[in-house]
Amino acid sequence: MPDVSPTKWHLAHTTWFFETFVLKKFFAGYRTEIPEYAYLFNSYYNAAGAMHRRDLRGLISRPTVEETKKYRASVDADIDDLISNADEKLFREIEPILTLGIHHEQQHQELLITDIKHVFAQNPLYPVFRERKIANHKIDIQPLILLASRPVTNGEYIKFVEDGGYRRPEFWLSLGWMTVNEQRWQAPLYWTKHDGSWSHFSLSGFRPIDESEPVTHVSYFEADAYATWAGARLPTEFEWERAALDCPIEGNFVEDEIFHPRGLLTSEHNQRLHQMFGDVWEWTRSAYSPYPGYRAVPGALGEYNGKFMCNQYVLRGGSCATSRSHIRRTYRNFFQPEKRWQFTGIRLARDPR
Repeated sequence: MPDVSPTKWHLAHTTWFFETFVLKKFFAGYRTEIPEYAYLFNSYYNAAGAMHRRDLRGLISRPTVEETKKYRASVDADIDDLISNADEKLFREIEPILTLGIHHEQQHQELLITDIKHVFAQNPLYPVFRERKIANHKIDIQPLILLASRPVTNGEYIKFVEDGGYRRPEFWLSLGWMTVNEQRWQAPLYWTKHDGSWSHFSLSGFRPIDESEPVTHVSYFEADAYATWAGARLPTEFEWERAALDCPIEGNFVEDEIFHPRGLLTSEHNQRLHQMFGDVWEWTRSAYSPYPGYRAVPGALGEYNGKFMCNQYVLRGGSCATSRSHIRRTYRNFFQPEKRWQFTGIRLARDPR
């Protein structure tokens, strides 16, 4: 799958980022040991030079994993040397690029988890990445008041599936219906049905679906179709952000090392918003476009996000693969509407009557 990159490539690419945008620019006399790495580990920064084809990254047999680690160690040492000896003026120039590079690396750490899951799911042995115990949770279904108090659960989504949701075009956007038929979707990614019961692949192996957990690995098309079936809609990113202002940034993040969404742990009868952060990225109906006044920074770093502001939808809140220190209430993730390999989920909205 072209969106998935090998684990080794992620480590090398994030290293290349610091080498290209910090060391080559600010370290006087810096010379890279292996110039060909610039071609292998550039991703989409056209202004930074030519690059290897994304869909062929799995064929990069060299450098080895150990050689990639040595590359990282070398760049880390040079970065440390540069920062340690930088005067105040130089540090002020370097600091915003370092900050951007750290955010960039955290994004790739999340991609690392979701890419490993996709690769493991293609293996008929279904390897286990991390064993975990599954606890049973109680969950209360609260009525919708503008924004649902929690994400849509597996149990609720199963009702959509079993009501013929993937066979009924009236619920789907035109392009979504075309995608469903071309890809032969019948359920979320990683779901299978055996002897009348649903199971799915997780990083803890194949497991029966826990109906209390948030549904995940659904595309924007599926999220929108489910919302239509449920008589609701997806929130805009601005509705989501406004609702999140009073919510603490806490939840199931990658630091918990569960690598899977959790069912709601509370049985309280209240309208408080639950699971706004962590567990699953929540699709919104907002297109990923620039805010008023946005200007891309000059040079190759201007390609960091501005060039993707086309044909993508905004997601909010982070997931079980996101770093807690990386997320914030204003964070805008974005993917094309057919993508499913990330931990993406659904929170419904309804217009007040």
